[in-house]
Amino acid sequence: MLYARSRQVPESLAALVISAAAVRALGQDGGGGSGDPRLPVLVLATGAIAASIGLGGQDLALDRTAAIRWVPRRAAHVLLAGAVVAAALLTVQVLGEPMAATALVVRDSAGLMGLAALGAALSGGQYAWTLPFAWLSLSFLAPPATSTPLRVATWMLLPPGTAAGTWTALALAVTGTAAYAVAGPRR
Repeated sequence: MLYARSRQVPESLAALVISAAAVRALGQDGGGGSGDPRLPVLVLATGAIAASIGLGGQDLALDRTAAIRWVPRRAAHVLLAGAVVAAALLTVQVLGEPMAATALVVRDSAGLMGLAALGAALSGGQYAWTLPFAWLSLSFLAPPATSTPLRVATWMLLPPGTAAGTWTALALAVTGTAAYAVAGPRR
């Protein structure tokens, strides 16, 4: 419990639940239809951004001198946060009409948490949210994906099963989780 509170898990969960409920309410107004991935991706990005706050501890020096091994704990933290973000959207979908396919939810949740973990490793826990936010903004503002670089840039909006989207999300998830697990948050 102390570890969860020090990583601001209750606040992150509250932000995730509020954003999922708000986007669910927006989705019922017919704002995008069930084929439009923007609203589900917005929920997943908001969840990853909220969870990224907990990727840095209260005292980095204390984290680095602990008697326990941090590598598996950090990797588990990222994987668990990604699973909770995906579960929140899947739970909201059960209450009404589906907003996105399960494959899209899992792929985007993993990729966005990998981005958040990479952001924590590169710029610290307080700025870990910048990479998922920047990539989400790029995805929303980019023109339709007609070339491979644009498909990579807009991976989170691509349909499930698209090779560029799947491989980009997988690469981000593995790279971000590994960087964060080994190096920890930047000071």
